[in-house]
Amino acid sequence: MAVTHVEPPETPVAPQAAPPAPGRRGPALPVRLLPYLLIAPTVLGTAYLLVYPLIRNLVISFQKFGIAQLIRGGADFVGFANYRQILSDDMFWSVVLRTFVFTAINVALIMVLATLIALLIGALGKKMRLAVMGGLVVAWAIPVIAATTVFQWLFQSQLGVVNWVLVALGFEQFDGYAWFANGTSTFAIIVVLIVWQSVPFAALTLYAAMTTVPKELHESAQIDGAGGVKTFTLITFPILRPMFGLIFCLEVIWVFKCFVQIWAISQGGPGNATLTLPVYAYQVAQSLNRYDLGAAISMVTVLILAFALLAYFRQMFKEEGEL
Repeated sequence: MAVTHVEPPETPVAPQAAPPAPGRRGPALPVRLLPYLLIAPTVLGTAYLLVYPLIRNLVISFQKFGIAQLIRGGADFVGFANYRQILSDDMFWSVVLRTFVFTAINVALIMVLATLIALLIGALGKKMRLAVMGGLVVAWAIPVIAATTVFQWLFQSQLGVVNWVLVALGFEQFDGYAWFANGTSTFAIIVVLIVWQSVPFAALTLYAAMTTVPKELHESAQIDGAGGVKTFTLITFPILRPMFGLIFCLEVIWVFKCFVQIWAISQGGPGNATLTLPVYAYQVAQSLNRYDLGAAISMVTVLILAFALLAYFRQMFKEEGEL
């Protein structure tokens, strides 16, 4: 009997969905929006903490805003009267000059010391490098108020360590010397404090940047007989010029708006020797209850800093274009 072969029935194949039209946006749209949704809380928080106070300060600078307006409201707009008043005051311009001198001294010391320390770290062995970097991190991590208080203790007239060491070395004139009663010495102490707090960040950042310079370039320079100074000026610095420019700008901003250290140590004294623009704005606003003038001084401070940095960036980009 012959066996008949029977083919199994074919399984029906489900029809495939047609591809979406080229002009239609499919489910990819929420995926594209996801990065913006993730950063939205940060952007909104930054706008609330930075942009809103800046706009509010700008509005107050065009108003008559004293203690009465602070309590009952209803501030009137006075146009540029507050700006005319501060710009016609000789005291304001003396504070501006002092602020520029203060910033220039601090930033110059910070950049020089940070560069030298970064080069030193690169020349040390592994264990010493870790020890120095650890010390820099610890100094950088100390809160501003804590470091300021330590410096006040160090230079205290009766029980300060600095006076004790100087007297022990034979400088009897420093027995009970009041450092904070003299404008020059107070200015110098604040400069030392700010430089001590700023150098760790700049030094560690510059050292990290120096590790990216190819070693072959340094070896070639040594073969050609170039010393350490020429190697730095001809190879390291030109390659890392953008990083040096970035650190320079950050330090200018940080020093120019420095307030906590000056206010905690001297409140701008003695004899206005340490009075800078941020401290002056706070004094005018709080001591005289002229919040409108304080706001105007703050806005002028922002404009001066912005124009100075823009001029520096313009010059830096011009030099890079010529290179």
